[in-house]
Amino acid sequence: METESSGAGTGTVAATDTDVAVVGYGPVGQVLAILLAARGWRITVVERWPRPYPMPRAVGFDDEAARILAAAGIGPFLDKFGENSRDYAWRNAAGETLLHMESAENGHCGWPQATAMYQPGLEATLIDRGTDFPNLRVVRGQAVVELDDRGDLVEVICEDTDEQEHTFTARYVVGCDGANSFVRESMESSLTDLGFFYDWLICDVVLNEPRDFHPNNLQICDPERPRTAVSAGPGHRRYEFMRLPGESMEELKRDETLWRMLEMFSVRPDNATLERHAVYTFQARWAAEWRKGRLLIAGDAAHLMPPFAGQGMCSGFRDVANLSWKLDLLLRGLADDSILDTYTVERRAHVRNAVTTSVKLGKVICVTDPAAAADRDAIMLAGRDRESGGALPMSTAIPLTDGLLHRAADGTPLLPAGTLFPQARVAGADGDGLLDEIVGLGFVLLTAADPVTVLDDRRRAFLDGLGTRYAHVLPVGTSPREPGPGAVVDIEDRYLPYLAESDATAVLVRPDFTVFGAAHGPQALGALVDELAHRLGAPLPAAG
Repeated sequence: METESSGAGTGTVAATDTDVAVVGYGPVGQVLAILLAARGWRITVVERWPRPYPMPRAVGFDDEAARILAAAGIGPFLDKFGENSRDYAWRNAAGETLLHMESAENGHCGWPQATAMYQPGLEATLIDRGTDFPNLRVVRGQAVVELDDRGDLVEVICEDTDEQEHTFTARYVVGCDGANSFVRESMESSLTDLGFFYDWLICDVVLNEPRDFHPNNLQICDPERPRTAVSAGPGHRRYEFMRLPGESMEELKRDETLWRMLEMFSVRPDNATLERHAVYTFQARWAAEWRKGRLLIAGDAAHLMPPFAGQGMCSGFRDVANLSWKLDLLLRGLADDSILDTYTVERRAHVRNAVTTSVKLGKVICVTDPAAAADRDAIMLAGRDRESGGALPMSTAIPLTDGLLHRAADGTPLLPAGTLFPQARVAGADGDGLLDEIVGLGFVLLTAADPVTVLDDRRRAFLDGLGTRYAHVLPVGTSPREPGPGAVVDIEDRYLPYLAESDATAVLVRPDFTVFGAAHGPQALGALVDELAHRLGAPLPAAG
């Protein structure tokens, strides 16, 4: 048994060896393990490979993913392996720009709207962060071969490279074990498959001399060979080439073939080092159920999508950001078991949109018929002239319409419930920074008035029990040293206008940065807190 860290953990509330077993230690499993370990739970990770995969797979993430990574404690290190993607353009075979989008330096979540990254650097940073927690144990070189959900715990049976079995028990098991997930198979969860299959040759390259690319990320919609050139983090580039109809895999994999295609981007053996090349089959699918009893799945185990929207790994991060706080409340006895059912409901809706969006983009890009490509180009050029350029869309993460949200009598969410809460810079008594840094993580109650004056003791005690952070927002220009604890100055003038636009004096935000609900006035805020308690199955403390 090979371990990266060990420790007895934080004390158990069940007769198990660990609280949560995470199967798979890629980026999604790494973030989940950190988010749970940071909340004090004993985490055991089982990873079948003896060492981290040394080559990049994903090459970017959006600002919400960056916010989640910051919540996992690696925000100060993102620029070590990532850089602002800057811009993204589509061009046709004639070199005409069909579409051009810019990545904002400060996106909706306060981080660059799109970051190009070198995945081995990301994983090394996450693995190092995991060693900060003595309650996080990573076992490498073992594969999970059996899961026995006994109702009150799960028995996990692993097999090492010598075919020796190792058994331990966990309260919950989360499969972050990729497209061929053993955990998903154990759950017998069916898959929705959109039947979108295209083979692309992926080439990861380090250039011998720095180049300045304009645009930094380029999609060439050429029916003779659809191809891509993008940043893969500081000092790294990725080039992708679609396999054409009738072209064999063997031909595509030959060295002379890939260098001939790289020459289209002036990349040659004398000016570049080829780190890796592989042929990937892009797929589009998602699992029907993400939870069965005490077994759950996340990341590629739950969904696969083409890379055209850049949302594969981002969606996995959203999965574990959603799941981690729900598991935490359940393990703490602050929510009933039904909270885990909202995980499937909420994440499957987001992922379905991300997958279908990726497929739509792929159907535009993967055109090899010259006549169809000419029609596409004409439509996109006309649209470009009307739009005159634009910015990247915020993300493919549509607002939630079901799940753990503030709702009207007919069940529909009451906006801004279900939307992603923005992050801007605020000033506190000890300095300024992004909201999450100054106010803290977890449930956040952001108000235009002192929370003490708008909440009674029972509801305050309930929110305190959840670990809620309070943010009393003050207008720009106010000194944060004058008011009491929890006061923050809205130095970017973002939050008071947000409340006004929502016709609210308070907004309650979930730990995954999704708005639970907003309220106007103390009475409505009290009802909002009551609804949260009801939906969690956690009654308020008794009066008096």
